[in-house]
Amino acid sequence: MNILYNDKTDLLYIRLDERKQEVVNKRISEDIVLDIGKDERVIGIEILGALKRVNLERLLPIKYETPKGVAS
Repeated sequence: MNILYNDKTDLLYIRLDERKQEVVNKRISEDIVLDIGKDERVIGIEILGALKRVNLERLLPIKYETPKGVAS
């Protein structure tokens, strides 16, 4: 499992399966998108507006991601 948080966009992504595979995005609410892979398995969870929905301190350690081309 891999947890990424982008503080510029307030987006939290939880990757449950590290294998490369094709996924289909399924929006289950305005702010949550599931990545569905082979055999209808959930591969990843994308949470928009994460600070309002998740206590990030409880998920530590989190790998923070900075968009390419943006100075930190």
